[in-house]
Amino acid sequence: MGKGVFSIRAFAEYSRTTKDTLLHYDRIGLLSPNVRGENGYRYYSPSQLATMNVIRTMQEMGLSLVEIRELIDFRNPENFDVTFDEQIGKIEKKIEELEDTRALLKTLHKNIHEGLMIDENSLTIEYLPEAFMILGEEADYSDGKDDYGALNVFYKEINEKYPNLNLNYPVWALYSGERIRNRDWIWPSRFYFYHPKGDKRREAGEYAIGYTRGGYGKCEDLYIRLLDYIEKEGYAVSGDCYEEYILNEICITDDRNYLIRVMLRVEKEKENS
Repeated sequence: MGKGVFSIRAFAEYSRTTKDTLLHYDRIGLLSPNVRGENGYRYYSPSQLATMNVIRTMQEMGLSLVEIRELIDFRNPENFDVTFDEQIGKIEKKIEELEDTRALLKTLHKNIHEGLMIDENSLTIEYLPEAFMILGEEADYSDGKDDYGALNVFYKEINEKYPNLNLNYPVWALYSGERIRNRDWIWPSRFYFYHPKGDKRREAGEYAIGYTRGGYGKCEDLYIRLLDYIEKEGYAVSGDCYEEYILNEICITDDRNYLIRVMLRVEKEKENS
């Protein structure tokens, strides 16, 4: 056999497939050897590597072997132009979905990792950078509505506003600075979740940060401790407060033992001159 052809074993190796797959493709007429030797051995040409690559690529895109065979049997530039255009669109959509899934997993992982590393008894003043978020409207508690009703409204509004957005991100509670100063933290002012495509931002600046264990809405003692702490340190409430459950039902079975983080926007009080 002359030079420039591959045995079936070599072709299988170079095309990252198996001999059995090549034999199957030959039987169904999808990809047959370019040359058959007098001894019956199959030999493939280098150009068939490109054809094999197209077959495998189209398989990965979800086309059946029957569809691929029809495309190859009646191939022309126009057919491949349309097919590749359609498949590129599907791939781009899948990439967007995977990027969104990655962002979600990174958010969940970040919460859990931070929860494992922090000192739960600490009270600190820290600078936090801005963070993109999806923020709901002001919660309505009139006519006997409660926080669960307000949360339901939040999901409904966000679903309507962002119909293609992944709503599996953990949702947290926001309290206005005014309500915190008035020690009114029974039900959230708004709900939110962090998202790279968010059109709102958590303000950058100094925050009083504390932690406690408990179930949803069970952190009144932490708010009291935080207010006492910032007064002692010479700070005052200057913005919103963010209540987050960084270790929750995702990784903890006891709903009374979630790890809650509260971040309250503060600023140093000006000294009297």
